[in-house]
Amino acid sequence: MNRVEKTILVGGMSCGGCVNSLTRVLSAVPGIAPLAIEVGKATVSIDTDVVTPAIVAAAVERAGFSVISQE
Repeated sequence: MNRVEKTILVGGMSCGGCVNSLTRVLSAVPGIAPLAIEVGKATVSIDTDVVTPAIVAAAVERAGFSVISQE
């Protein structure tokens, strides 16, 4: 298992409900562990053996938001 920490800038978030929604969706994806989610930004730990940037972006979009950047 290769874990790395990523920071994702997220568009479309405006409240605590958005934070809860994104946390719930990211937590459901195998290989992604949310570390800190706040309005506009998510820090996650990902297993690079099973998770690609495209998988992370798809999860964010599934929650109803957009990815501005992944670092």
